[in-house]
Amino acid sequence: MYEFEPQAQLRDVTLRDGLQLTGKLLDVDRKLDVARGLLQSGVPALEIGSMARGDLVPPMANTLDVIAELTAEELERCWVWVATPRHVEKAAAAGARNFQYCFSASDAHNEANIGRTTEASLAAMPDAVNIARSVAGQIELCIATSFTCPFEGPVPPDRVMAIANDERAAGATDIVICDTLGQAVPAQVSSLVARVAAESPSRRIVFHGHDTWGLGVANTLAAISAGATMVDGSLGGLGGCPFAPGASGNTSSEDILFATRPQWFTPDTLAGMVEISEKLLAELGEPMRSKTVQGARSNAKAFEWVI
Repeated sequence: MYEFEPQAQLRDVTLRDGLQLTGKLLDVDRKLDVARGLLQSGVPALEIGSMARGDLVPPMANTLDVIAELTAEELERCWVWVATPRHVEKAAAAGARNFQYCFSASDAHNEANIGRTTEASLAAMPDAVNIARSVAGQIELCIATSFTCPFEGPVPPDRVMAIANDERAAGATDIVICDTLGQAVPAQVSSLVARVAAESPSRRIVFHGHDTWGLGVANTLAAISAGATMVDGSLGGLGGCPFAPGASGNTSSEDILFATRPQWFTPDTLAGMVEISEKLLAELGEPMRSKTVQGARSNAKAFEWVI
């Protein structure tokens, strides 16, 4: 038997980053079906929604209702995207306890995405941390456009490191490094993740990748080898940022799992996830981008992973 090392936990972001570019609002019950199906499959963590304004990102309009319907036990494994202290406050009141406080390394993208400068977002982070702590929650520092910005171009690694090391972000339990546009290559990912891990040894490093240029899985594996212990993916490679021209789908959750093979992931688990994935993407009218799902539907019946 092969040993599939190193390992990292998957966080499936279908219900946030996966849905936000589709333009279609799934009702609360449908979102709960997807969330509970993934949790029951063994997926360790989920991103279940965003506190972005519903008029700007319609698929996120019912996030608070989704949070309110999940149990406290389920919410222990669920994360909510936030960008302001007020977002944290509202999500916490609904029951959320895990918050992904996100802003961009580049000012231009932060202005487009959140409506403020990077400095303004960073300055507000201590208040967000305090609100999260007041409900015994935890908060991540999520740095979007860690490699490239659609408006400014390449982002210097020192810019990312300055944010990661800023004392105003010291209350974050994790640091999320985002290849928002999917333009990074494995050498870049490995270098930056290793630097962040070396300078923030007490915090978990998370990698969030997109597959725009076909390197989503390669970049994810590079991040894991460099010290990331949680990685993001979405069912069928669904996703993209509505405020980042050129961004395509997230790295496929199925592809990440097939490459890393955590113990809970079996051929039967894959079959269940494929059913969830295919049904959801068909409902949304979105293409299946996962190579693993395509392979699982092949005619190579002697391979145990084929359905």
